Amino acid sequence: MIDPRYPIGKFQPQPFSQEQKEKWLLDIHFLPEELERAVNNLDEAQLHTPYRDGGWTLHEVVHHLADSHMNAYCRFKLGLTEDKPTIKPYLENAWTLLEDVKQLPINVSLTLLHALHQRWYIAIRNFSDEQWMREVHHPESKRDMSLWFLLGMYAWHGKHHTAHITSLREQKNW
Repeated sequence: MIDPRYPIGKFQPQPFSQEQKEKWLLDIHFLPEELERAVNNLDEAQLHTPYRDGGWTLHEVVHHLADSHMNAYCRFKLGLTEDKPTIKPYLENAWTLLEDVKQLPINVSLTLLHALHQRWYIAIRNFSDEQWMREVHHPESKRDMSLWFLLGMYAWHGKHHTAHITSLREQKNW
């Protein structure tokens, strides 16, 4: 039985390698297209269906990805330009309650994700091996995280939430 919270499993950090780097970079590059395919032809009732009991609606998932990946992009830029900066956590559940998430259609966040991921991919695709080892400090978890770790985590994050959508579609035969 697959845990509906983790349809692709939990994130598993990987050691640095060129092969893994290329795979994760492609995940970042192509997430907007994959997400758009996942929500293609869903109606409003379907978009406002939670992917699991107690979970976000598909509508909220799409807006969450935009919110989360905006933060991720800033974290990468801070990590590249500052010496081990402390990143700002945010209350993702509280963000889903804000008016932009409630009122705006998902195409706004899909458009944002297309532009954001294009910039993000271009910004990081040619990092040197040393740049991938630069770190940010996460105050909630009280740990330092390399940009390499963040690349893997956000590559997984996009696939994780896209799988919430595709898993529900399969389950409901949509």
